[in-house]
Amino acid sequence: MTQLPRGRHGLSRKYIAEHQRARLFGAVAAVLDSKGYAGTTVSAVAGEAGISKSDFYNQFKSKDDCFLAAYDAALERLRADVLVACGAREGWAESVCAGLEAALAALSAAPAEANLLLVEGLCAGPDVCARFRRAVESFVPYLRQGAPPTAGTGPAALATDEAVIGGIASLIGRRVLAGEGARLSQFFPELAEFALSPYLGVAEARRIISAG
Repeated sequence: MTQLPRGRHGLSRKYIAEHQRARLFGAVAAVLDSKGYAGTTVSAVAGEAGISKSDFYNQFKSKDDCFLAAYDAALERLRADVLVACGAREGWAESVCAGLEAALAALSAAPAEANLLLVEGLCAGPDVCARFRRAVESFVPYLRQGAPPTAGTGPAALATDEAVIGGIASLIGRRVLAGEGARLSQFFPELAEFALSPYLGVAEARRIISAG
């Protein structure tokens, strides 16, 4: 994001504050990606954003406060992408695949944000870790809605849905931690099979994924 012009520019205080806030979100993700949570400081984030520390504290009380706000904003952008993709397809399995593809594409396009969501969310202390778990669990209803019986044996238990969503988050997080965040979309087939197989069986999951 570009910096605001210097000197007199006629921009409103509200616009300036929103612009600075957006820059700080990008900055905290970038610094976390390079230094990790323990190495991230307010000075580093403010410097990355190109603003003063006093301007940082006009926006946030602390590094943790900035992190949580950036986390929530990134999560809602991801959720919006997933829901739009799911809504554009008919059929449960097709919607799941579309949502997963959209999530991977969004995370691949912003590896530092993927790191913020799926790696640093587990490293930033118990409060943030609890937030990470709630964020993951918030996607369970989308998977559960319209899901078929588990591999033809009966309705899927809630634990199955939770295990699928948690497993996907864990698998993507491992890829991000391994430095593969920019190519997450390449892992769609294996992640889609992981998501669909408990409900449809491996053979049917692979057929749907191959059919695109």
